[in-house]
Amino acid sequence: MLVQDAMSREVRTVSPEATIKEAARIMADADVGALPVAAGDRLAGMVTDRDIAVRAVAIGKGPECTVGEVMTHDVLYCHEDEDIGHISQNMAENQVRRLPVVDVDKRLVGIISLADIADARTNEAGAALEGITRPGGERSQSIEGRA
Repeated sequence: MLVQDAMSREVRTVSPEATIKEAARIMADADVGALPVAAGDRLAGMVTDRDIAVRAVAIGKGPECTVGEVMTHDVLYCHEDEDIGHISQNMAENQVRRLPVVDVDKRLVGIISLADIADARTNEAGAALEGITRPGGERSQSIEGRA
């Protein structure tokens, strides 16, 4: 099964210049915990509710702090024509729960989450979950290293 067969196409985005208050409102309205950060039609990063809590609020930044200050810049992504099994392994190895999906021109076309994979393929979701829930890892969101 391909990513395009399981991904969510309705994706809200936020700009790097938006405030974390604006991003949190978009997340609340859309009932999501992560937003792709878009500069024009290009993927510039990702911001999660956890980024807002840990990289902003926990160190005293206020609601007017910009998304660009707390977002993850080094974003992993996948292509819509990739196999879900491969994507599941990638998610497990990198301990991420969702990946933005881009087309051949690297324009954002969707997002695929562990829940999307679980709906589509139970075995891949289990393998991804096992790797994702391993403690630590390169993408740990601890405060250390952030100012």
